Amino acid sequence: MNDTATADWPDLPYGAWKETCSTLHLWTQVAGKIRLAQTPWQNHSWHVPLYLTTRGLTTSPIPHGSRSFEILFDFVGHVLIIRVSNGAERKFDLRPRSVAEFYGMVMASLAELGVPVAITAYPCEIAGAVPFDGDHQHAAYDADYANRFWRVLLQVDRVLKQFRTGFIGKCSPVHFFWGSFDLAVTRFSGRRAPPFMGKVPGLANAVMQEAYSHEVSSAGFWPGGNGVDASFYSYAYPQPAGFSDVAVQPRQAFFSETLGEFLLPYDAVRKQADPDASLLAFCQSTYEAAARTANWDRAALEYPRGRPGPDIGAANPG
Repeated sequence: MNDTATADWPDLPYGAWKETCSTLHLWTQVAGKIRLAQTPWQNHSWHVPLYLTTRGLTTSPIPHGSRSFEILFDFVGHVLIIRVSNGAERKFDLRPRSVAEFYGMVMASLAELGVPVAITAYPCEIAGAVPFDGDHQHAAYDADYANRFWRVLLQVDRVLKQFRTGFIGKCSPVHFFWGSFDLAVTRFSGRRAPPFMGKVPGLANAVMQEAYSHEVSSAGFWPGGNGVDASFYSYAYPQPAGFSDVAVQPRQAFFSETLGEFLLPYDAVRKQADPDASLLAFCQSTYEAAARTANWDRAALEYPRGRPGPDIGAANPG
């Protein structure tokens, strides 16, 4: 085991922080729904995710009239920060507090800062959820595990951005979806997909059908839940015939019939001498499984990973 690698990729057993994970999931949904309410729509709901920072997660700038504001989760100093483009800001500690209290503090802070926002105060993609202002059950915050989670996301964000460079077709940014609480990057074949018929708690069918309007291969990281520990995943929609039978890398990866996707335990990656190489092998081999079995036009869509184009190289010889 590489000591440096395991320090960079910390242990994150779901059972040890599941209460904090559940609370954070809901806190990020509050911030995400605020961004959703104020941000112009983009295809596949790309206007709603959060993004990694050197200290946590951010909404990125959210328009509010002629001004903009930003909500930041700082998992180093353990503080929630709301900053407005006129220089005003509010902060409060990230510590054990209920979702209802967190929601009330965020909404009051926005009003005090002159950027009030109205949202639908009901969680998405969580079965049996209650409105934010009525949730007094989820109130855990373990600062150590919140920091570990962010450190894992920071590493995964870096590797997925490297993986993303090998594709010149339509591809999403690497972004954190607060609904499903995962960090993901999605490639598109360019072809239309059949209508998505699945049901997702708290989401209109039209939202999911637009999100999966075209063929995709998606890879990402999920901290766990429902009997599954922290894992990397990769799936194709629609799932091509033979996709689940393809042998992928590394050897610890497997296809979950229950979830309908390939999984690779996070623990198997972080303990490798080269976690980056292990994760890249998983992303690449599962993408190739999707592209081959669905007959994507790979020659038109792929590009050598990490290499600048010839025009860029000529313009920047140094």
